[in-house]
Amino acid sequence: MLYSYILSKAPFCGTNIQFLIRIMNKTIKKINRYPFVRNLVMALCALIAFAFVLSVLLGVFTRHNTHRTVPDFRGMQIDKATKAARRASMRTCVADSLFLPAYEPGVVLEQVPAPGAKVKAGRRIFLTVNSTHRQKVRIPYVAGFSLRQAKNNLEVAGLEIEKLVYRGDIATNNVLEERYGKTVITPKTDMEVEVGQGVTLVVGLGPGATAQAVPRVVGFSLKEAKSRIWEVGFNVGAVEMDEGITLLNQSQAKVYRQTPDYPQRAGYGAQVNIRLTLDQTRIDRGIDRSDAVARKVVQDEEQQDETDSKDDTPPGKP
Repeated sequence: MLYSYILSKAPFCGTNIQFLIRIMNKTIKKINRYPFVRNLVMALCALIAFAFVLSVLLGVFTRHNTHRTVPDFRGMQIDKATKAARRASMRTCVADSLFLPAYEPGVVLEQVPAPGAKVKAGRRIFLTVNSTHRQKVRIPYVAGFSLRQAKNNLEVAGLEIEKLVYRGDIATNNVLEERYGKTVITPKTDMEVEVGQGVTLVVGLGPGATAQAVPRVVGFSLKEAKSRIWEVGFNVGAVEMDEGITLLNQSQAKVYRQTPDYPQRAGYGAQVNIRLTLDQTRIDRGIDRSDAVARKVVQDEEQQDETDSKDDTPPGKP
């Protein structure tokens, strides 16, 4: 009935439809004559239908074009952050915890992805939360080890070196004694302290020990710089922070200036002062300056060696 209506109202359109129907009928009859071609066409149609259904399902399950803007959860209590995430069609997961006395317990300190990032609905947001108390660890006994081994053992336990005290001994950089505050640590000592605390190491200084080159710490983080300074027998002196560095972003800051410079020489136990920044331009300039100082020190030492060798040459010899 609809077909007759179309033919009566639009003869030209109806003629075209009749022509197309005849063409389709002839094509189908020809295809049916050849089973291979018929099967190939059916397989192609099935493949197209499968691709269409798959595209629709992927759009549903991957939430295509359903992006959300990540809210800023920092500073929120964890329960409020969880509720805010649900309202934004997201989920939260506590990935880590820190203890920062300047912040209230349970406050979100950091998040990944960062606030303002575009994510799909249902995305999991990983949070770093301020702990109610700092984790405690047992102080490892490191007397009798080399300074490098002792430092590594303390760092693995989550502790630091507060100070290196050198004392005359037959060997250099052999740990003679370990102290925490006024307490001398022995193999039987079972003392737990908060993570990040420092211990004092009394280290041997051999009779032939002389001044040594200060390590390069420009371009390194505070944690890395401290480790490099302690490892070769120096103490960490003044640590200055540029404006904008906080407890939350301190790990991203890098050293851009150190005193004494690398590779100037200083005695065992000497202090190395450092300054940190978040400004990459300052860091790059600091690295260039450190390289220039190192080249100058090497040149001066080479010239001094040449002068010394000439002075040692007996008179009359070239």
